[in-house]
Amino acid sequence: MANLNLLGSKTVFNMPEISRFFGIIIYMYAKDHLPPHFHAEYGDEEAMFSIETCNIIIGDLPRKQTRLVQAWAELHKEELMSNYLELQQEQATFFKIKPLE
Repeated sequence: MANLNLLGSKTVFNMPEISRFFGIIIYMYAKDHLPPHFHAEYGDEEAMFSIETCNIIIGDLPRKQTRLVQAWAELHKEELMSNYLELQQEQATFFKIKPLE
């Protein structure tokens, strides 16, 4: 789990790792706010991506890593949404998603 402090916010969340590829770590937080999204971290950079559009909602990653995350998210939209919905439940569980190869 990572302790992300997205964009300097004062709240730090523990988020389960969903996937990891090419130095990028993908996380989701249980009982998180709308819109459905996931978090990506690369080095000291981090961003929140929409599951629906695969675009960055907030934050920033280098261009190459952004494209890799978007390509991965397009391939795994259904799994991402299933995880997001599952993690909104009281007894939330999640499953790992295959990394980009």
